[in-house]
Amino acid sequence: MKKMKNWSMVLVTALSLFLFAGLASAHVTVQPAQTTQGGYEVFTVRVPSEAEKVTTTSVKVTVPDGIKVSRVQPKAGWKYELEKNSDGAITTITWTTEGAGLSQTEFDEFRVSGKVADDAKELTWKAYQTYSDKSVVEWTGAPDSEHPASVTTVAAGTGDSDHHGGTAAAPTETTTSSSDKLPLVLSIIALVLGAAGLIAALARKKR
Repeated sequence: MKKMKNWSMVLVTALSLFLFAGLASAHVTVQPAQTTQGGYEVFTVRVPSEAEKVTTTSVKVTVPDGIKVSRVQPKAGWKYELEKNSDGAITTITWTTEGAGLSQTEFDEFRVSGKVADDAKELTWKAYQTYSDKSVVEWTGAPDSEHPASVTTVAAGTGDSDHHGGTAAAPTETTTSSSDKLPLVLSIIALVLGAAGLIAALARKKR
């Protein structure tokens, strides 16, 4: 009994640590965490709601230097507003709920696409999360701060890219490995065994 009690305490402790880690990491992030110079990319802004008794009603994201955002994916239940500079480039995007917003146990994702600059090194996404009580959480700090800005690292690239959110790849010859053939072989064996079993059953029935 004592041993079981000890195991229960360990389980509760582990679960508590897991939940604490989950809450601690619940901040606005932008994925993917890494992209390539000169490529077109789709970025996903993930917004979890943390505060009690209030909801997330809007989130504003500053477009970092090093990327030219050209499109915003429509989101049901949310409207968005764009701010542009004198050159017509999008500098900020603000999504605002048309309903009650996100409660403490909810999150949502918002997508944008654009072209990464050929000389970009790092993309720092500053975000401002507004709650229904008008409080604002600024996700603009350093990576080790309480409210860090999301950072996308940028790897060197050739600049060769398509226009659909990914880096163009050279055509490759399609080959079928033995592992790819395995499901087909097993299906044939199963079919043969099934047919043999049916024949045997019919033979016994005739006797």
